[in-house]
Amino acid sequence: MQLNITKKSENQTKTYSLHYKLLIQNQILIQIKFKQMKNFKSIALALVVVLSTLSVTAQTKKINTAGSTINWTGKKVTGQHEGTINIKDGALVFKGKKLVGGTFNVDMNSIVVTDLKAGQGKEKLEGHLKADDFFGTDKFAMATLVFKKVVTKSPNLYTVTGDLTIKGITKPVTFDLATTANTATTNVVIDRTKYDIKYGSGSFFDSLGDKAINDDFTLAVALKF
Repeated sequence: MQLNITKKSENQTKTYSLHYKLLIQNQILIQIKFKQMKNFKSIALALVVVLSTLSVTAQTKKINTAGSTINWTGKKVTGQHEGTINIKDGALVFKGKKLVGGTFNVDMNSIVVTDLKAGQGKEKLEGHLKADDFFGTDKFAMATLVFKKVVTKSPNLYTVTGDLTIKGITKPVTFDLATTANTATTNVVIDRTKYDIKYGSGSFFDSLGDKAINDDFTLAVALKF
């Protein structure tokens, strides 16, 4: 009788020991699976972050200078003059479809008068515009524009504030820019006197009469990229 009780106790002990081992093994397996799930979640989260970052990476679109134009208009008391000037290089920066930046270099020696014919004042005016009275292109061959702030007004329409450098002088300028998939257009009004171009300005000289020239000139810009 004593022998049976002892064997029964030993069997119960073995059974409990086996149950305990199984319980420990199950806990270990649960911990391993939990760690695997955490690792999987971490990997999935990392992938989401990477994909999100890729989706908003800035894209620089170079300007097609051959297909882009800048038309200028300068007014005076007795009328106005018109012409063109060329973009040397430039780019617009987008995140997705949203404009976020841009830079441009303009070749000041490329300035041309289009409202006068050769031999009828065209060459004289072009030379004067390139002289020190105006843009001094021998010394300041390049004008630059760097976007500093871009605010969305509506889809594909932005208010841009940038640093415009003419004749080595940098001043802020603000304008609205409209974009499509591969074009951008704007009209920029520039006060030339801010860049020390004061020739014929009624703001600085008296008694100019009908020889006065407006301080502001306008650039109608059409870009392709």
